[in-house]
Amino acid sequence: MTAGVSARAGIDKVSEWALCLGLFCFALLMRLDHLARPHSFEFDETYYAKNAWSLLNFGYSRAYVDGADAKILAGHTTGQWAAGPEMITHPEVGKWMIAIGEKLVGMQPFGWRISSAVVGALMVLLMVRFTRRVTGSLVLGLAAGLLMTFDGLQLVLSRLALIDLYVAFFSLLAVHCLVADRDWMRARVTHENASAWGPRLWWRPWLLAAGVSFGLAVGTKWNALYLLAACGLLFWAWSASARRRVGVRRAWLRAAVLDAAPAVGYLVLVPFCVYLLSWTGWLMNAHAFEKAFSHTQYGPYWGSYIEKDAHGLGEVEQSLRSLYHYHHDVYAFHTKFLGDATHPYQSNPAGWLLLNRPVAIDAQLDIQPGEQGCTAPRGDTCLRTVVALGNPVVWWFGSFAALWCLVVGLLRRDWRHLLATVGIAVTWLPWLQYDDRPIFSYYAILTLPFLLLATALLLGDVLGPDGASRRRRIIGAAGVGGVVLAAGVACVFFWPIWTDGLLTHSQWVSRMWFQKWI
Repeated sequence: MTAGVSARAGIDKVSEWALCLGLFCFALLMRLDHLARPHSFEFDETYYAKNAWSLLNFGYSRAYVDGADAKILAGHTTGQWAAGPEMITHPEVGKWMIAIGEKLVGMQPFGWRISSAVVGALMVLLMVRFTRRVTGSLVLGLAAGLLMTFDGLQLVLSRLALIDLYVAFFSLLAVHCLVADRDWMRARVTHENASAWGPRLWWRPWLLAAGVSFGLAVGTKWNALYLLAACGLLFWAWSASARRRVGVRRAWLRAAVLDAAPAVGYLVLVPFCVYLLSWTGWLMNAHAFEKAFSHTQYGPYWGSYIEKDAHGLGEVEQSLRSLYHYHHDVYAFHTKFLGDATHPYQSNPAGWLLLNRPVAIDAQLDIQPGEQGCTAPRGDTCLRTVVALGNPVVWWFGSFAALWCLVVGLLRRDWRHLLATVGIAVTWLPWLQYDDRPIFSYYAILTLPFLLLATALLLGDVLGPDGASRRRRIIGAAGVGGVVLAAGVACVFFWPIWTDGLLTHSQWVSRMWFQKWI
């Protein structure tokens, strides 16, 4: 058991949830603060916000006329579409999430960002519950939640209509459900009458929830597939371990039959069905994409199977076949076309966890004294920026915790440390194979929950076991509080560059600690 895991003693369920929901509200208020500022399409919002608006109006992504951004920002939100569809390069779930906010609030910056703000705050709450479930400690769960609340990368993405936050949220939800299934199974394997093979547990509600969540994650961005594959192997290992505990012989083999085989349905078929359903709008309008993209530069040509008068099952088969070829085109776009592209804010993924190259989402430079409240001294000017930069305390301490977790996990053979290590590895290392094309450090948002889990496990050892002396526990609590406090202070310091705040040029330079941050 991780040190300090019983720190929740004396806290009843109502008080526990009150603390969790209080942190959720705090995180939500931070993410809603001046959410509509700046009044513009920031970075790739020009694609995702407009794609989402098309989904609401047509069920599929339509191309837009030239100058549509300015017209939409001026309030002319209809009649800006071109005749044909737009070739989208990522699945639809994240854009449907953005569309919910646009439906409720309207096609304006607050509308296309509100869903991200809510999901970002929910992700903080989920981080608390996930860490609480893994470690058994509410204190460590709240510490992990506070660190996520104070992180700049998560904050910035919670205030933008980009899709990476959604894949991170659904992935964290899926892993949380998988850990809940682990607890659910171990309780039943222990208490139910078991044969030589152990009990047969075909109905797995938590595993079903994990499958749905993974489907939504992959339906937002394909990189969640690496985590899904790794979690499938973890599930098998956990199932074998649970059966071995009650005396089942050859547990690995028997878990493969009784657990891993049914899990194919939960963790393969269910996510696939959810993913396919997320393309319903595309499938219902497949004819538009067939007409526009069946002969693209990406290849292969979709072929002569396309029939104008296809109907019934024939039309369904044709649409599914076209969707397959469309996926091939999208894959070719990412692996071939982007290989020759460059971007000023692309970065090598090897340095993402150390914040090697943040992304400047928006910048308004050379604001003169007297404009927008600028009070810069003579010879200086003001500026506003939005920079997707992680909180240095969170990421640098988390990187150390990740190394510590790897060593301790191997030495102790503790599933908690191995979960954090595997999560970090499969959400980060695969990007190394794509370092020759434009990829951005904010993709590491998917790694953040596992980095924070590693941090919580390290803080648990710093806090010390329940049986430790009072002096030891006080020192440990001071250490944990010091890390969280340092992250909070850093959050206040970097807040203006995360939220389009007004700074003098010299104040901005004081926050750009390295040349690569500029």
